[in-house]
Amino acid sequence: MAVQTEPQVFLFLSEILGKSVSGPEGRPLGKIVDLVATLAEPYPIVTEAMIVAESGERQPKLLRVPPIEEKQPGFVTDAWDDRDSRPPVLRDSELFLKEAMLDKQIVDTYGAKVRRVNDLQFLKARRSLHLVHVDVGFRGLMRRTGLEKVMDMCLRGFFDYTLPNQYISWKYVQPVASPDLLRLKIAQARLSQLHPADLADIIEDLDIRQRSAVFQSLDVETAAETLEETDPKIQVSLIEDMDAAEASDIIEEMSLSEAADLLGDLSREKAEVILKEMEQEIAEDVKELLAHPEEEAGGLMTTAIIQLPPFWTVEEALAKIRSEAEDMDFIYYVYVIDEEERLLGMLSLKELLAAPAAARLADIMDSRVVAVSLDEDKDEIAEQFAKYGLVAIPVVDAEKRIKGVIPFKNLLEIVAPHLGKK
Repeated sequence: MAVQTEPQVFLFLSEILGKSVSGPEGRPLGKIVDLVATLAEPYPIVTEAMIVAESGERQPKLLRVPPIEEKQPGFVTDAWDDRDSRPPVLRDSELFLKEAMLDKQIVDTYGAKVRRVNDLQFLKARRSLHLVHVDVGFRGLMRRTGLEKVMDMCLRGFFDYTLPNQYISWKYVQPVASPDLLRLKIAQARLSQLHPADLADIIEDLDIRQRSAVFQSLDVETAAETLEETDPKIQVSLIEDMDAAEASDIIEEMSLSEAADLLGDLSREKAEVILKEMEQEIAEDVKELLAHPEEEAGGLMTTAIIQLPPFWTVEEALAKIRSEAEDMDFIYYVYVIDEEERLLGMLSLKELLAAPAAARLADIMDSRVVAVSLDEDKDEIAEQFAKYGLVAIPVVDAEKRIKGVIPFKNLLEIVAPHLGKK
């Protein structure tokens, strides 16, 4: 027995806007000037049409969808009374599609790009309209101007070419026209799936208001990771626009060196307020880094490192790493120190994992440690990285006490900022 399925019918917003709505017995009610959709998953549902009377009363009204139905050349409704309409005021999780979407920027979370909306496509199913695609192509723009058919005739006639559709599934669309929308859990879930570097690119492509709205919609961890990938000038604008308590939560999740760089670029007043809101231990570490010029070793280093005594065993060292790994920016090496924190030697994680569990660190460490002083400049540090092929270099004071470590990425952001940030 064959199963009858409802044929798929697609409509575009450009085909709906401006169409007339007639009531019982053909009485004209007005023209559609916008549609209201509820932000449901996976696809928003059109619930009402905003109509403006063609004569007489000019106050727009919202009419439920259904009862209006498409009937060329416009739309009709068999039932019209006050219960079917209401003033044009949005409820929670609703938006005016033309106002919020058409000609506005959206985030394509699949392609990780900011795109411009030229049209919207709906699927008609069981008398409901579901917003399924956003049209970001030139064809959508031609459709709105009424030139789509003319364009197709010209392209096929002269070039034997048909301009393709450029749709983005609503599943991968994040509106940025309204800050309120960006605080929805739906938005957070979509944006958080992107790589922080892609999110940074998106944020940099938006205007100031939209940039802040997108950034503030992210969870704290994602916001911190994204901020580390963002241009320093934009970092400053984003944080300056935030409450100090909220900003401190994000900055605490950043690597210490990145946090210090950011706070160093802020106004003194803003930086001091944020530091007061931060956890005391983290704030003290950041202040230590801020005391050094950015292009010297002390300004490039991070103080989050694994330091262990020489009499510890490999088993104890690995247990220590496991307990602290979550709070570390990176772990390439373990540094062995004496009672006065003087640097004695180092081991890579590879060497630790390959060594017997009972072996003492003093017996297996490499005492030929390459280190730089706190005031070493970036050029000398770069030479050390190149000469010894390290991924991180420890920083020591005049008494050879370890003060921090410079990851290669931190140096790269100074000597080649176009490579280090992206």
